[in-house]
Amino acid sequence: MRKVIRFLKLIVILMISWFAIHTIYIVIDGLSDKGKKTDIAIILGNKVNEDGTLSTRLEKRLETGIELYENHRIKKILVSGGLGKEGFYEGDKMKEFLVSKGIPDSLIMVDNHGDNTRLTVQNTLKLKSKIKFSTVIVVSQYFHVTRTKKLFKDLGFKNVSSVSPRYFEWRDLYSILREFPAYYTQ
Repeated sequence: MRKVIRFLKLIVILMISWFAIHTIYIVIDGLSDKGKKTDIAIILGNKVNEDGTLSTRLEKRLETGIELYENHRIKKILVSGGLGKEGFYEGDKMKEFLVSKGIPDSLIMVDNHGDNTRLTVQNTLKLKSKIKFSTVIVVSQYFHVTRTKKLFKDLGFKNVSSVSPRYFEWRDLYSILREFPAYYTQ
């Protein structure tokens, strides 16, 4: 019986260690910006409020994309999101915001069928021949970019980097916990 208890303790310690190392890695990776220039920024969608305004989280992602453009680190922008329960297509609202901030309409592509991270990545890669890109930079919250980059790499696209807005909220704690199983199951 003692051996069983020791074995179970070891398993629990290993699981907690694995979770801790994974979490530290995704936070460090998500907060790292290597300053790369790429062909296109892929800005992942998030909540649009019931009144049609953008959530602060989404606005910060878009502001990060604007900074990339203004610093000549990207040539084009792809905004990707789905139809939210509030009744707005995230991609359309994102493009509207970018245009209102001076990003040329002709440089912004919209994917309104990126209902989740995997679909955003798949839809982006389907557009590769049309948009003509060989490098991408993913723009999302820091805890989300590692999984997004992994999905690109899993689908054979290796030239992917990331940047995240310097925006933090209490909800991040839940999101970090959620990213652990999502990384391994999506």
